[in-house]
Amino acid sequence: MLRRTWYSIIGVIAVAAIVIGINMFADARLANVHVDLTRSHIYTLSAGTRQILSGLKEPITLRLFYSRRLGATVPLYGTYADHVREMLGEYAAVSDGRIRLEFYDPEPFSDTEDRALAYGLQGVPVDQGGVQIYFGLAGSNLEDDERTIAFFQPERERFLEYDLTKLVYDLSNPKRPVIGIMSSLPLDGDPRMMMMAMRGQPAAGGQPYASTMLLRQTNQVKTVNTDAQVIDADIQVLLVAEAQNLSDATLYAIDQFVMRGGRLMAMVDPWSEAMAAAPSPNGMPPTDTGSNLKKLFDAWGIVFDPTKVVGDLTGAWRVRANADERVQAVNYVAWFNIRDGINHDDPAAADLQQITVASAGSLGKAPNASIEFMPLLASSARSGELAVDQVKMPNPSKVLAEFKPEGGPRIIAARIRGVLKSAFTGPPELAKDQKRPENFPPYKAQTDAPANLVVVADSDILADRFWVRVSDFFGQQTAVPFADNGPFVANLIGTLAGGDALIGLRSRGDTNHPFVLVNQMQSEAEAKFRQSEQALQKHLDDTEKQLRALRQGPSGSDQASAQAVITPEQRAAIDAARKDIVDTRQQLRVVQLNLNRDISRLETWLRVFNIMLVPALLAIVAIVLSVLRGRRRARARA
Repeated sequence: MLRRTWYSIIGVIAVAAIVIGINMFADARLANVHVDLTRSHIYTLSAGTRQILSGLKEPITLRLFYSRRLGATVPLYGTYADHVREMLGEYAAVSDGRIRLEFYDPEPFSDTEDRALAYGLQGVPVDQGGVQIYFGLAGSNLEDDERTIAFFQPERERFLEYDLTKLVYDLSNPKRPVIGIMSSLPLDGDPRMMMMAMRGQPAAGGQPYASTMLLRQTNQVKTVNTDAQVIDADIQVLLVAEAQNLSDATLYAIDQFVMRGGRLMAMVDPWSEAMAAAPSPNGMPPTDTGSNLKKLFDAWGIVFDPTKVVGDLTGAWRVRANADERVQAVNYVAWFNIRDGINHDDPAAADLQQITVASAGSLGKAPNASIEFMPLLASSARSGELAVDQVKMPNPSKVLAEFKPEGGPRIIAARIRGVLKSAFTGPPELAKDQKRPENFPPYKAQTDAPANLVVVADSDILADRFWVRVSDFFGQQTAVPFADNGPFVANLIGTLAGGDALIGLRSRGDTNHPFVLVNQMQSEAEAKFRQSEQALQKHLDDTEKQLRALRQGPSGSDQASAQAVITPEQRAAIDAARKDIVDTRQQLRVVQLNLNRDISRLETWLRVFNIMLVPALLAIVAIVLSVLRGRRRARARA
């Protein structure tokens, strides 16, 4: 008996030692091992993020400023803050120590709050006392370059990985991206119109485009001539916007830029309203303002018809009708606002609400093309096609009368990804008076890796008149946007400049998942309650009406006189009506109490399940082990 007791004690000690050893080993060796069982794998870093983190050469410090009071006041933010911390922990683990994390809880009027304000983080009041709370991130590198996320908005939780990776990427590549712009439009301003304004002559539109100025805020912009034979090697993204009548030599330069891994944003147009509004050298209106990259598009599997313009009844602009029309304004379907057709799953368009297009074309993927074709902008189901001649000298009323919406929606902007083959078999021949530059690169037949392009079938997205209102404020030009055209272009350029790793990041799930079963039960209970409530309330109203009629008596006299002539039968009817009213009100209260009965029962079972599951499983395992041990001992004795 004593020996058996000692065996039991030694066994318990051995089990305890094994458990402690496993915990120590797991803490030392398996601290970063986890299994992401979420539906959208929101805690699993993408290959692009891992590529950027593994390529870090210098340490980056990320400082999370989070006021715990925010999570206590609004639980949604508390859950989101846990998600942010978990993601930052993953970044630090994957970066092999090059990501350093610091966490702060800014108390009111503390040094930590002053530090958060110094980084430019946004404080938000949570009560009438004016106390500010914070939920932002500040990052810095060894060169003291700083990037911040002023405030983590729950609406952008799907793009949390993109925002964090973009911040890390910017800190690891602090130099501004070099963007090349090739265009026939006066994006940097029209000197002729500026001179006319200086001479006191009426002129408008001579200032640089607001969209170009927005690009210059975050990028180094270089102008590329429309007759260029080579795209400079330092240009990371080339914006070809309404570049007309390009020669084969220039098309070859664009083609080889893409073949060498450069990123292209091409904006073509069946009819450019901006160019049509600009004065021509001979004073006559232009007859052709379209642009196309047909030779390149045909080789890359992109379909664009320069003879058709997309019209849309949804979001159509109201414009002034012709002078001989009775109506003052009419819907001009060739100019329209896109709201529902914005692809919010793309980081570049996630926060955009409205894009305005004018005389835009449509894009498609060639039948046998092997490219990935992801729409960014699309017209509505009420869209159709117009001949380009209908918008050259338009009669809006006539255009509307002849317009037939069919075949919508149509793609107006798209991302293109895939291994592309060159549109040329070698460098094209030059004119007799031309010669090749010294830095002319060798020919490449196709891209080494999947190319990344953005194609937009409307260059008027850049024009000020379709997204900003420019006003003069005491000599200072102020642009007030009414659409998101400028940010749309800037965001697309930003994702292209960020490289393949950032382009590959897409929207993910969030931690705010609805209880589908509970919501379904609640809606069903609500429907049953409303049906019962309406039936009982109608019965109650009818009974009360009947009771009032009984009290008034047959002659409609007042209550005092009616009571004197009420018969026993009427008294019995009144008492029955009163009892019916009490019973009906009681049934209404029961229906209201039963409204959430099933939900409360489910909540109770979930609590029992969560509390009792682990102990029950342990008890079952212990019982099974005990039975097995008893059987082994019995066999040993036998």
